[in-house]
Amino acid sequence: MCTPEETSLLQVEETFLALLGRINTLVFQPLLLVEPSNVKDQECLRLLLQLSEQYQHLWDLTQVSLRTLRQRLDSPATVGLHTLHLLRSPDLFLDAYRRYFVIYTSCVAMQTFQKATRKKSEFWRSQRKALKQFLTSVILETSGAAGLPHILCQPLTDHVQQYVLTLLRLADAIGEHHSARELAIQAADRFVTLQSFIRQALDEASATQALWETLGNRLGDALCTADRRLLLDSQDIPVVTGPVRADRVLLFNDVLVLLQGHSFQTFDLKLVWVDARHDKKQMPNRYGFHVITPEEEFSLSAKDAQDKTCWLSTVSQATCQALSGKRDIPVLEQDQNQEGAQPPASRYCLYTFRTEDRLRLATYDGNWFWGKPHGKGTLKWPDGRNHVGDFHQGLEHGFGIRLVPRGAEDKYDCYKCHWREGQMQGYGICEYANESVYKGYFRDNMRQGFGVLESSPQAPQPFKFMGHWDRDKKNGYGVLEDKDRGERYIGMWQADHRHGQGIVVTQSGICYQRTFHADKMVGPGILLLEDDSLYEGSFTRDLAYTGKGKITFPNGYFLKASFSTGVGKGFHTQGVLETTAHPLDPMHTCKRQLGLEAFPVESRWQGIYQQFREFVHCNCPEDAQEAFLGFHVQTAKELRKSQEYLFCDRSNPDEVSAKIKDILAELPTHQDPESLQLYLQKALKSSVHPLGKLMKLLTLAFQATYSGIGANKHLLVLAQEEVKHHAQEVWAFYQGLLRVALERQGQIQEESEDTSNSHPEAYRLVLPIILSCFYPELFMLYMLYHEKEDNLYSQGIADLSLFPDTKLLECLDVQKHLWPLKDLTLTTNQRYSLVRDKCFLSATECLQKIITTVDPREKLEMLEKTYVEIENTVSRVLEREHKLPMDDLLPLLIYVVSRARIQHLGAEIHLIRDMMDPIHRGGLYDFLLTALESCYEHIQKEDMRLHRLAGVHNQKALWSQARERCKAGPEKQNSRAFHCAVHDAVPQEDPAIIQG
Repeated sequence: MCTPEETSLLQVEETFLALLGRINTLVFQPLLLVEPSNVKDQECLRLLLQLSEQYQHLWDLTQVSLRTLRQRLDSPATVGLHTLHLLRSPDLFLDAYRRYFVIYTSCVAMQTFQKATRKKSEFWRSQRKALKQFLTSVILETSGAAGLPHILCQPLTDHVQQYVLTLLRLADAIGEHHSARELAIQAADRFVTLQSFIRQALDEASATQALWETLGNRLGDALCTADRRLLLDSQDIPVVTGPVRADRVLLFNDVLVLLQGHSFQTFDLKLVWVDARHDKKQMPNRYGFHVITPEEEFSLSAKDAQDKTCWLSTVSQATCQALSGKRDIPVLEQDQNQEGAQPPASRYCLYTFRTEDRLRLATYDGNWFWGKPHGKGTLKWPDGRNHVGDFHQGLEHGFGIRLVPRGAEDKYDCYKCHWREGQMQGYGICEYANESVYKGYFRDNMRQGFGVLESSPQAPQPFKFMGHWDRDKKNGYGVLEDKDRGERYIGMWQADHRHGQGIVVTQSGICYQRTFHADKMVGPGILLLEDDSLYEGSFTRDLAYTGKGKITFPNGYFLKASFSTGVGKGFHTQGVLETTAHPLDPMHTCKRQLGLEAFPVESRWQGIYQQFREFVHCNCPEDAQEAFLGFHVQTAKELRKSQEYLFCDRSNPDEVSAKIKDILAELPTHQDPESLQLYLQKALKSSVHPLGKLMKLLTLAFQATYSGIGANKHLLVLAQEEVKHHAQEVWAFYQGLLRVALERQGQIQEESEDTSNSHPEAYRLVLPIILSCFYPELFMLYMLYHEKEDNLYSQGIADLSLFPDTKLLECLDVQKHLWPLKDLTLTTNQRYSLVRDKCFLSATECLQKIITTVDPREKLEMLEKTYVEIENTVSRVLEREHKLPMDDLLPLLIYVVSRARIQHLGAEIHLIRDMMDPIHRGGLYDFLLTALESCYEHIQKEDMRLHRLAGVHNQKALWSQARERCKAGPEKQNSRAFHCAVHDAVPQEDPAIIQG
């Protein structure tokens, strides 16, 4: 059964639907016939069209409600009460009515109805009687147009009131236990809330309309917008501003306005923060509060606590609504919750600065915090500058990318780096408009510390500089590669000029050392030619001799003369050529090393070390980790144009990101040597570990100096010193990190017992690990330095390879009972005298492994195993354990070396000797290395190359010479270890050898 209330609700809907139809015919259709003649008329027509569209939506919604009511009344047994559209979807009704009244109140505030009917006043006067039927409380005295606002409002508000009453009666009629009763009560409550909203909206619209009329045309036109509503006026609830002066304060639903005479200031509520805390210095009045905006701060002071509360709550509520972005569709439940809510301190907004000097006319789009850009955002200037990144308290702070236009269209300097308090600080990458790229460190917006500047390959004069920068200028030690001239400068700089001692290496192999002053060569220098001639004196950049000088030729002759050149006169010299035979000092010609005194190893690459020392000195702050370690970003022009910088990947996808706090937490867990060595191996290869970052920079610097053009034998010792010093610096940096890690755990780092600066751990732990990074360039220098000796050795090896095994053993005076003929397997037609490369095969293969590793210690271990394999083979042949005396060992070692055919053995031997741990000097490893070196030198002898091996029979003399060389080494004080090594290797029945 249906209740009478349901029938009543049906009649209400039918009556209202008919009323809507008549209003549409008599009001909306004539209103929409307005022909706009100016901008204001166009705005009026736009609002009327929106109102008509929403009116039609209400009409359709009412029809659906009426249809569900009829279905219920026609079939009460099968159609439940809960199927009524009004009960099932009350939010649709509320949303439709709210949308309608939002637009309606905009029409009221903008006086849209008056403006729309002004041109057809006679028509509306004639419609007065027809329109009167829609009104119950308004008297139309002159024109029907005056009643249009009421006609478009009163029937709808009355209908909402009927909804409330009918729904409440329906809830009472169906009883407490009916399932639809709760739906009816909830719908009634919602319509009651809607009534409150409509009353408030109408009041605000009326007050706003009255304000526009009092302000005058100029101010009214400047401030008036369709959605703007007046919330508070200082003429109604007084407040006083300070320190800025204002005659009147107006609070709208979107802006705060200060009026002063005929001028005004507006402040977007989305960027208004209110601080209610009382500060006697800023606000002597205790009923005041502080207002913060992006460019101004001022206070508002009320006369009493009640007025202060009114302003504070209204400003806060209006700000929350403005930030929600739903002023046109207010959500009533949210509005009720926001009455006591405070707007968030952190916001996301768009704002254009007006008066601030640094940001004048710049537009910021991003996060804010208490009136300052704070968080991620984009800053754009009218001149084309653009900054995207992190901000802190109004300043660029953190990672950011900035574009600076440079003249021509689509030409920018693109800075991708870290910022600190508005200044570039830390690691960054700059892609300049001329397509050159800088990768390195910045400070105070200038290049500072270590950095690499490389031009475009297509530049007229392509170059690459790697070194130290000071206040945006090349300053200190650095390397410049001039790709146009095909030369590399290694040396000192000052104010972007070569200044001080410098070395120039050319592509043809010529190199020289000179003193430079403001890019010009001054004073005498040293010039080393590709044929190993040495010139000492003055010369031009084109390598033309000038003035007095001395040329030392490879054969020992030298020329002291005066040199001159002239246009059309050619080259002239006058001097004395000395051809008297003098013993030639190779260190003054082919072996001459450059730069050793000019560039002490401690003074090189301070730009790299300094960054890491400062990081440790500051106790490794986490917020500076990326600025210190650097990052990886895309460099494509499309990325720069798209402005999607905040989303670019600054991490290396091949690496697992590690925070510095995690790194420092792990450091103290690796204290024992074996664990520490494994940890250092991993850390030095990781680009996200501080040690790995240091290693990467040192490797780049080493390659920039000694690869390519820089591969010159006269730079070997320079490179050798750098590698050893790098090991010490890496170890010192590790110690610094360990100290910080222990301090964070409340521990104190133990003092090292070794007070010297030798850092034995650097040789024992670090050098073998980092050597692989420098090995290609370093070994190339060793190869060039020992090229002549290695050529003689290679020829000797080639000659010895012609001999069968037995013939070679015989020529080397190896006793026949030591020949491992038992190891040989012959075919039917094969004889011992024809077998080649079969004897001592295990020892030969062991020695060949010396080139499979870069670690000097591992190379020495391979050498020791070679010696052991030789003795094991002999013991197997003799079928008893046998210790080889030196008379027998050295010939056998020569045989193994000749059969191993190791290329560049001289370079290998000297690299091992130079890079081995000093603790092995004078010990067994040094002894074995000296023996290998004696074999290497013996194979170079001309009698070996000419197949005349008679000179090898006196092996005792050869060994004595080798032993004397070992004893004369740098570690004479370690002679006890040397003698112990000899005792271990030499049988006791040969005391004569040991006594020597």
